[in-house]
Amino acid sequence: MDRSPPPSQDTVPFDTSGVAPGAGVAHEHHHRKIQGGAARAAVFGISDGLVSNVSLILGVAGANPAPGVVRLAGLAGLVGGAFSMAAGEYVSMKAQTELLERELEMERIEITRRPENERLELAAIYRERGVAPHTADELATEMMRDPELALETHAREELGIDPNELGSPVSASLSSFLAFALGAVLPLLPWFFTKGTSATVTSVVVGAVAAVGIGVALSSFTGRSAMWSAARQLAIATLAAGVTFAVGSAVGGGGLT
Repeated sequence: MDRSPPPSQDTVPFDTSGVAPGAGVAHEHHHRKIQGGAARAAVFGISDGLVSNVSLILGVAGANPAPGVVRLAGLAGLVGGAFSMAAGEYVSMKAQTELLERELEMERIEITRRPENERLELAAIYRERGVAPHTADELATEMMRDPELALETHAREELGIDPNELGSPVSASLSSFLAFALGAVLPLLPWFFTKGTSATVTSVVVGAVAAVGIGVALSSFTGRSAMWSAARQLAIATLAAGVTFAVGSAVGGGGLT
């Protein structure tokens, strides 16, 4: 049976006559790095900052306190939430990184002490993925020639990780802090310039616009419909803010003035 690999895109015989230069020709295909901790923390941080602080601000405003009370609550929510998010992200990423580093070290030791066992293990992985037995053995043997290449290969094939990109706890923590603070400050800004019903309504409008913006931004990463992502984000923010405002109004017994 002919096991020769199929022709590459560069050598597939097809007529390119009449095709504009550069069209239909093999081109580089790039993927964004979506596993980095900093990017993930930023996306969730700004969303959490907006939803949590607009809910807090409107919840307090629903009780109709003095404007200074709402500002204080908003600032406390911003600072406390940002530090909480940053600390949680750091601890989470640090624990994950240490766990992965431990697994990599154990794999490194096994490669050094029992290289043949690791070679057979790698060959078995290739065979399970449909590679012919002879080819799988050759691939595994070649990968095991260099200890560092062997470790990287085992990490990718066996553990499903890239040993060179385990994530940075510090970057993730800082990104989370700044993103949360950015999201949290938006609905708070009106309370530094106005008060009462005017400030509340402005916070609602700012929060809604920001929620839509976050949804649209998320769609550019996920490839989903911008309208759907924006509507989903707006619905989440509206639900959270509406519930807390209702609770504040009921508990505080106040009305907007």
